[in-house]
Amino acid sequence: MSYRIGIDIGGTFTDFAVLNLEDGRVSTYKQLTTPARPAEAVLNGLDIIFVRDNVRPQLVEAVIHGTTLITNAVIERKGSIVGMVTTAGFRDVIDMGLESRYDMFDLRINYPEPLVARGHRCEVSERVLYDGSVEKTLNREEVKAAIKTLVEEHKIEALAVCLLHSYARPDHERQIRDIAIELYPSLYVSLSSDVYPDIREYPRWTTTCINAYTQPVFDRYLEEIENGLKQRSISAPLFIMTSNGGTVTPSTARMFPVRALESGPAAGVLMSALHGRNLRQTNLLSFDMGGTTAKGALVNDGEALKRYEIEVARMHDFKQGSGLLAKIPVIDMIEIGSGGGSIASLDSRGLLAVGPQSSGADPGPACYNLGGVEPTLTDANLILGYLDEGSFLGGNFKVVRDKAVEVVKENIARKLDLTLARSAWGIHDIINEGIAKAFRIHASERGFDYRDCSMVAFGGSGPIHALEVARKLRIPQVIFPVGAGVMSALGLLASPLSFEEVQFQHVFLEELGRKEFEENFRRLEKKVSERLVESGVPVDRIRLNYLLDMRYSGQGYTIEVPISDPMALEGIFPTLKQLFEEQYSTVYSEVDLNSSIEITTWKVNASGPTPAFPSGYKTWGDESSSSTEENATRKVYFHVKDDYFDTTVLKRSSIEPRVTLQGPLIIEELETTVVIPPEHVVSTDDDLNLIAQLN
Repeated sequence: MSYRIGIDIGGTFTDFAVLNLEDGRVSTYKQLTTPARPAEAVLNGLDIIFVRDNVRPQLVEAVIHGTTLITNAVIERKGSIVGMVTTAGFRDVIDMGLESRYDMFDLRINYPEPLVARGHRCEVSERVLYDGSVEKTLNREEVKAAIKTLVEEHKIEALAVCLLHSYARPDHERQIRDIAIELYPSLYVSLSSDVYPDIREYPRWTTTCINAYTQPVFDRYLEEIENGLKQRSISAPLFIMTSNGGTVTPSTARMFPVRALESGPAAGVLMSALHGRNLRQTNLLSFDMGGTTAKGALVNDGEALKRYEIEVARMHDFKQGSGLLAKIPVIDMIEIGSGGGSIASLDSRGLLAVGPQSSGADPGPACYNLGGVEPTLTDANLILGYLDEGSFLGGNFKVVRDKAVEVVKENIARKLDLTLARSAWGIHDIINEGIAKAFRIHASERGFDYRDCSMVAFGGSGPIHALEVARKLRIPQVIFPVGAGVMSALGLLASPLSFEEVQFQHVFLEELGRKEFEENFRRLEKKVSERLVESGVPVDRIRLNYLLDMRYSGQGYTIEVPISDPMALEGIFPTLKQLFEEQYSTVYSEVDLNSSIEITTWKVNASGPTPAFPSGYKTWGDESSSSTEENATRKVYFHVKDDYFDTTVLKRSSIEPRVTLQGPLIIEELETTVVIPPEHVVSTDDDLNLIAQLN
């Protein structure tokens, strides 16, 4: 008997999934996150699982962990005091940004403050040119004086080293790192040439600053988790989920915490893609909604769309350019400030608004009875009958409807002169409209037509809202997988070890030789493969993907060109021009036959074997099968008639395969609730997925 355990920390709940590797059974658990000490919820949850499921810690083969710790540290400004060393004359680059406005007509436009205060940035005299030649050598004494000032006067805990052309020659950055560690061995140091070796200063430096800002916090957190696992006699390796859908060892995660910005949510998207492939639904919208935020992602041809930049701490939810830019490999997701804890209020115009502020896990929604005094989406869903006092989290978490009624009535219904039900529905529907709007924008920006696609809905709140969001988007089908409430934790169990290296190196295609082409890729291949081999992946089990960023000469931005057969670089080389033109015509519909073609960036991704994950899994035992379940009825509000309906409430474990059911229905699972309005039909397939059709 052996087990793999997936643990996903969200803003409100921490989710657990335990896979028995011998019989394929899956057990799940969900408990409140402990924001002040996130590791506490992880370790306490493991203690409960070990006792409840009779799991012997010594039989655990791997613990895979996803967390929002990095994102939250940046958004909430709870990282460390950071210093910065940069080339003389360039310390204001992170203030200047990209010199573009995310809203041309907003006179009150704001940008997030840099993570490194201006007084904590020191300039040093050095200059490496764009071609890697040294114009001015580094002055070691000047560097020592700068670092001493930052550490002893400004009390920095981490240092970001960001020199002008370090992507072409990292020697000076490495010398600064060596000097810093020689003077202060406990100082955390991040080099821009390691974190993101790209030509553009602002994205390279902001990414490095995020890395440095979160490195001490993440290191201490991982140490607490590792010590906690050892105390529980778990000797199995710990792996950390990264934003690109792969996992890494703690040592790699400590070096590059910025790569874990979208750690947990990425696993949910991977699981959506897996379900889609199993159901032969290769184009999907992945919809994840929990207690704090909602996230949307696109799956095209069975694979999650990826990109190489992400914004965090946006000043405006839906406006690109309003946040801190991080250049990392990441699954392409849109973050929506909507979750069960989203707070409802009246705005300056006296209109109902919901979010982006959230009650989180502490104090939580008013109905949690933990001190929350503001109305939230969860309170509204409880009033509407979508949630129930006696069955929330399988009856293991007590919610109080009277508390929800009190805050919604006092703060919303009376002020708007509406009934309690209409007020609660208003809160619910505003969230639906905001999510649908975000999906429309995100899909349009990527040229993705979702009207013939299916939606996979998951998270603690996602299945409650999915059909209304799908109706607004005119999506014909919604899939609710088994264990939807903890699907990100399940996705962790099906994620391979993976790492990606990116290197800027500008060259004109007509001047590129076959040998240089191969050597550039082989150099990156060696670096990424070494990280996987150190993690225990055999060399012959490593899969490699090669990509190039290319453009026509004179263009400011590039397109990504995948190499179709990474095992045959020699044969691919003569076809590079054709590959670029095919990709370019896909994006822009025509090609330029006269301009020279440039390669700017080389990328190699290495992945280990994908862990086996059983199809047809259940998150409940055979002892709780359908015949022993009793189904109830309760009053549930549906907007189609602006009234409460007598609605059948089914336990998901009571529904057999190949059954078709007519709404209205409430289908309860341990970690979430599926809401089926009156006009919809839902059926189950052989693997017990719920599949709802929209008329």
